[in-house]
Amino acid sequence: MTAQPTLERKIGPLQATAINMTQMCGIGPFVTIPAMVATIGGPEAMFGWIIGAILALADGLIWAELGAAMPGAGGTYIYLREAFQYRTGRLMPFLFVWSAVLFIPLIMSTGIIGLVQYLGYLIPGVSGESGNTALGKLIGVGITLLIMVALFRKIGQIGKLTTVLFVVMLIAVLTTIVAAFSHFSGAQAFAFTPGAFSFGGGSFWAGLGAGLIIAIYDYLGYNTTAYLGAEMRDPGRTIPLSIVASIVGIMSLYFLLQIGVLGSVPLEELKSASSVASTVLEQAWGSGVARVVTVLIVVAAVGSVFAGLLGGSRVPYEAARDKVFLPMFGKLHPRLHLPTAGVLAMGAITMIGSLFTLTTIINAAVATLVIIQSLAQVAAIIVLRRRQPDLPRPYRQWLYPVPTIIALVGWVYIYISAEWLSIGLSLCWIAIGCVAFLVYAKTERTWPFGPKDIKETFVTG
Repeated sequence: MTAQPTLERKIGPLQATAINMTQMCGIGPFVTIPAMVATIGGPEAMFGWIIGAILALADGLIWAELGAAMPGAGGTYIYLREAFQYRTGRLMPFLFVWSAVLFIPLIMSTGIIGLVQYLGYLIPGVSGESGNTALGKLIGVGITLLIMVALFRKIGQIGKLTTVLFVVMLIAVLTTIVAAFSHFSGAQAFAFTPGAFSFGGGSFWAGLGAGLIIAIYDYLGYNTTAYLGAEMRDPGRTIPLSIVASIVGIMSLYFLLQIGVLGSVPLEELKSASSVASTVLEQAWGSGVARVVTVLIVVAAVGSVFAGLLGGSRVPYEAARDKVFLPMFGKLHPRLHLPTAGVLAMGAITMIGSLFTLTTIINAAVATLVIIQSLAQVAAIIVLRRRQPDLPRPYRQWLYPVPTIIALVGWVYIYISAEWLSIGLSLCWIAIGCVAFLVYAKTERTWPFGPKDIKETFVTG
């Protein structure tokens, strides 16, 4: 019999950190800094990035412990499968995969939307005041197709390609930061709105919830290596290191970028800017340099979507192998050893999402992610500590349970701060998923229509 292809452990710590940071800092801060300033009301928006980083780090430490202990393809799917099998069988991992095939590519589609927005600085007619034009949307679909084609290569080659994209991202961000500080006004950057921090109704507190949705959207991606756990070398060390290093590194870049932009672009102009980095660069060094760096920003955005679809495509793979999702998602390309159906399906949803507006997609994606992934993993780390005390844990969460509690409070706050439409849609999607699970469970004769299949896979090795 011919041996079935398997995922290969080819990604080391440097490449893992590059994958996370490339996914985190694509087009995100370049298009959301104006939205953050407008939402919170002024220069005090800089503190929104810090609070977002604290939440990201607290949540990242949950990912670090779970990923190091259970390094498999799909990340959250495995953690929820192991934690919730005792009471609700396969319900929680099924709901996660059901939702992940939607919210992961939706988040990637925001990268395409922002990428085309910056192309508008280079190519007139691509983007307009109300969003990307028909031409821009067509270009976005074409770029997504090219990214999908680029993903069809071996993981070792992908790791090297992602490192190159990571370097491009660093050059783009650091150049923009230097340009901003070359004509920086401290008085302008730190001209906080009077009474903004007043607990009696200051603008900072009023806008913090919506601002955190933007901030956490920009930090998302620190978990990409956990999705790729089956392809990490020495995952017990590589996964935690890549998560913590990427969060700290990106937080530093975002904070410097936000302060620099606040001190170089007038507040009212900043709130309505569509390509703020290009504006900063043009003011500092002229349109020629601005155009060159804008190209780098577009390439960085491509890298972010590339890394996101790379990790996301692995999510339904493990579920399909467990017969919890469609069987076609469990098959690997015979030569390249990648989940073909995952890449194609998530790429297609990314193309569809790129046809909508940025804020709508961000709210819908974050709301769905919070309720079925972030809050579920908070419960998972607690349940596994109690249910599987003998589970080998190469990394144990620092100061447990403090980071877990911070993550719980932060995610609940973000969820209730989302638009009511997004909350309603997320709950409806999960309700439909529950119905789909009952159909699946009836067919497979598993809980609640049969016995629970309890396997402590990583305890027994």
